[in-house]
Amino acid sequence: MIPPPVVQRGLLALDKSLFTRTVSVMALRIPASLTMECKKVIGTDMLLEPKIRNVVDSDDGEKSKRLVLLNLDIKNEDLEGASEMTKSFVKKKDIALTKTELTVGYDHWTADEVLRAILPEDIIDEAPSSFTTVGHIAHMNLKDEYLPYKHLIGQVIMDKNPNLRTIVNKTDTIDTTFRFFKMELLAGEDDMIAEVRESGCKFKLDFSQVYWNSRLHTEHERLVRMFSANDAVCDVMAGIGPFAMPAAKKGCTVYANDLNPTSYQYMLENKALNKLKDNLRIYNLDGRDFIRKAVEDLEKSGYKRPPLPPVVTKGKKGAAKDSTVAVTEPTPTPVPAQAQDISPTSHSFQTFDHFVMNLPATAIEFLDAFCGLFKGREADISEPKKQLPMIHCHCFSKSDTPEEDVRERVEAVMGGSLEMDSVKLHWVRKVAPNKDMYCISFRLPAEIAFASDGKRKPEPELEASITSSVTDPATTGTTEESTAKRPKTE
Repeated sequence: MIPPPVVQRGLLALDKSLFTRTVSVMALRIPASLTMECKKVIGTDMLLEPKIRNVVDSDDGEKSKRLVLLNLDIKNEDLEGASEMTKSFVKKKDIALTKTELTVGYDHWTADEVLRAILPEDIIDEAPSSFTTVGHIAHMNLKDEYLPYKHLIGQVIMDKNPNLRTIVNKTDTIDTTFRFFKMELLAGEDDMIAEVRESGCKFKLDFSQVYWNSRLHTEHERLVRMFSANDAVCDVMAGIGPFAMPAAKKGCTVYANDLNPTSYQYMLENKALNKLKDNLRIYNLDGRDFIRKAVEDLEKSGYKRPPLPPVVTKGKKGAAKDSTVAVTEPTPTPVPAQAQDISPTSHSFQTFDHFVMNLPATAIEFLDAFCGLFKGREADISEPKKQLPMIHCHCFSKSDTPEEDVRERVEAVMGGSLEMDSVKLHWVRKVAPNKDMYCISFRLPAEIAFASDGKRKPEPELEASITSSVTDPATTGTTEESTAKRPKTE
């Protein structure tokens, strides 16, 4: 491989001309008619360098000749370093060897190779060439030692990825209420309006004003696959709708909410963009207020759980046929059997089948809204383990025993015990060396749903435990989901 030249380290501005390099390579001068046979025989003895042709026109002006470039380990006419098969072929065909010059430049090397050639030697081991894409935007998270070179790094990333038009770096400043990070432009256009596709849906967003994390697409899909097509889903902290839109497109009745007015506006726009109809209702409320409001509105709407839509199958010639076979959907991350037993249509009182709470830094704190949520409806909810909703709450944990840690925090806020046969803790991803993201799924317990004292407050010592499990001075403001200050509302 041809390494890039080591240019002046510590450059603050990119000078592409410094990367021009000329190397000498050995080559076989062959008749053009022999090209395919030659390539087949000598194989890896050819120059196998990205972006460089290893068969070129002959340098002697003869149009009937070609030069086959050899790899850099072959340095002389004795073919030292070449295979015996190559040596035998050259001798048998009486092929002439020659030395030629090859000039390469900035465009030849990858972003990582370029950055390793120009950054100070003491910080090149982890050259920051990785990023997350959101449409045409590349989002980087540069460590402090790379900040003096941030614009140079941004320019290299954009040069090497022609599909990108905007390179940004996440700063340490976070909006404490709406949990999006402030962005700093490193290179390219100052255009934060992006369009992305996920789970069969289109999403438009202002990356500088709303929260979006492409790394969570697997988690979005996992939960949506868990919903049946006739479920009612309440998305409490919906953002711009990565759970709500696919669920509604699947056929679910979805009530979605976000406190951020910009997220709310983009949810409305994305609803139209995805041609969704009345089965998606969108709100702009505090999370606690929304939980109660959504339950009230769903009941006022006269909601009745619809039957599953028929499956459309295809005949032998591909013609669509209607079928009355019920839709069955796989659950890639299954919850316990009781948790899967969803509200049947035989019950007169029906409410949401699922609540989604995807605000991992603080979502657990909002679970007190479920205390007494169905007080007075005991007679209507005769089978709580079937009629009460599943709750899917995202959170962080730094504990060595996350199952115990998360469950205790949930129970402290809700003021009651979870029914263990309905609890499932799913690991989502690592967000910091000592901090993981989880999703706890559980059936709302009857004793909490019918509680008479409404919102219960945790004991002081448990409240302190909840706070310490959520916030960490070592990671606050440096990970994608952390907050600089715990918000009072969603």
